[in-house]
Amino acid sequence: MDESGGSGQPRSGTDRPTKPHAGPTAHTTDPTTPDPHENGNPSATPSTEAAHADRAGDSAQQPAADDDATQDTPASDGTGTPAPTEVPPTGNETGTGDVEDAPAPGTDPRAPADLPRPEAPRAPHPTDDHRTLAHSGAPKSPPPQSPQPRGGLLMGRPFGVPVYVAPSWFLVAALITWVFGGQLDRVLPELGAARYLVSLFFAVAFYASVLVHELAHTVAALRFKLPVRRIQLQFFGGVSEIEKEAETPGREFVLAFVGPLLSLILAGLFYLAMQPVEPGTVPGVLLAGLMVSNLIVAAFNLLPGLPLDGGRMLRAVVWKITGRPMSGTIAAAWVGRALAVCVLIGLPLLTQSGALGSSAEDNVGMDTVMDALLAAILAAIIWTGAGNSLRMARLREHLPDLRARTLTRRAVPVETDTPLSEALRRANDAGARALVVVDPEGTPLSLVREAAIVGVPEHRRPWVAVSGLAQDITDGMRVSAELAGEDLLDTLRATPATEYLVVEDTGEIYGVLSAADVERAFVKAMARPS
Repeated sequence: MDESGGSGQPRSGTDRPTKPHAGPTAHTTDPTTPDPHENGNPSATPSTEAAHADRAGDSAQQPAADDDATQDTPASDGTGTPAPTEVPPTGNETGTGDVEDAPAPGTDPRAPADLPRPEAPRAPHPTDDHRTLAHSGAPKSPPPQSPQPRGGLLMGRPFGVPVYVAPSWFLVAALITWVFGGQLDRVLPELGAARYLVSLFFAVAFYASVLVHELAHTVAALRFKLPVRRIQLQFFGGVSEIEKEAETPGREFVLAFVGPLLSLILAGLFYLAMQPVEPGTVPGVLLAGLMVSNLIVAAFNLLPGLPLDGGRMLRAVVWKITGRPMSGTIAAAWVGRALAVCVLIGLPLLTQSGALGSSAEDNVGMDTVMDALLAAILAAIIWTGAGNSLRMARLREHLPDLRARTLTRRAVPVETDTPLSEALRRANDAGARALVVVDPEGTPLSLVREAAIVGVPEHRRPWVAVSGLAQDITDGMRVSAELAGEDLLDTLRATPATEYLVVEDTGEIYGVLSAADVERAFVKAMARPS
């Protein structure tokens, strides 16, 4: 946002494994070696599909089989969890949550790779990421979602963009009313208690100027076809939440500069309005205060450090010189952090020295504490904003790595009355990690939830139909295989779910996308160095 994942990626490799793999089910008493010609035949293995882990609480471990079960069951590790005969690879043999490299050209990203096997069978551990369809760990949540436009009082929608006033604004308005009221008492003592009404009007007029500053950013963003989520007036100013980055450094510079420019224009207008007004009157004092405050807003925002407008202008300049937006962000963010330190140390010193218009003798006691507190808050805001700018830039740089096609899991189609054990056997033979319930004509109806499979004891799976563990496919759960980056995340945010059906542009089923896989890839994108 402009105030300016991990281990789920499918394994790379050819569509036909050179050796048999344990598939979605970890319990296979008599593993069947897949026909090498079957996996190589597109008609034998469906396009594929990603399986989501269910967030709703299906995170319990599998119960052990009953003692009187007639079928053969794997050994237990003593915790009630059956030990699988073989732990299949899931695209992350290190368990660190890293996303693998993209598959080589000409290979199917949904196919399992020939990765090293464990030397001895063992039960899955909660920290392992060797996930299979039948023995999955605790469900993961969907990809991180950006906050919705809320958290304040809606004031209107200029240019179609909602304007909110945060609760913190009322605290600042009260503070401005108190401070400016004290100044009015020295300049216009005849006002008496009415000075606080004048001060309140000044606070509202000042934040109206801040709103004009933010509207300048908004209009420029809309002119460049950049979506603006909202404008929020809050503690120490306002923010225009622009959802996408400018495409060129020139547009970035313009987008940042228009805000301070409008503040300077407002200061000039208030100066012109002062000329016919007598200085010692209420209108004269208000106009002078608004002129000075807008000059301060313009000057402060022109400081060359993120997250200030001047920092974005510096970023645009470095971006233009180096050709890399990330280089501009790094430079402007570190300058912003240096500014934060200067504000923390320098503002109280300037106040104490009388450089800001008051004598040093007057700046003692409570005033000194207030100045130090104000400097600390400003420094914290600048430092935090610089760090957030770095994180957002890193994310935007790596977001294109999030591609639905490479994150999709292979799937097999099964009809509604297919027993779960038979469906898992088919998936095991095909090296798939997801199940799609289809009608007799092959039309997909629902997706079998991975977390639901975990909750079914192995001795009951022959008597449980897959339809009882599936989630119906809605329109929002159909995802194009071509989606990537922010478009992919926006699509998943619009319809939160644990699994999505991935389809080609022609309508052909490609596979199943798991929200857990996207989340891990998202985290990896944030952690990857630039």
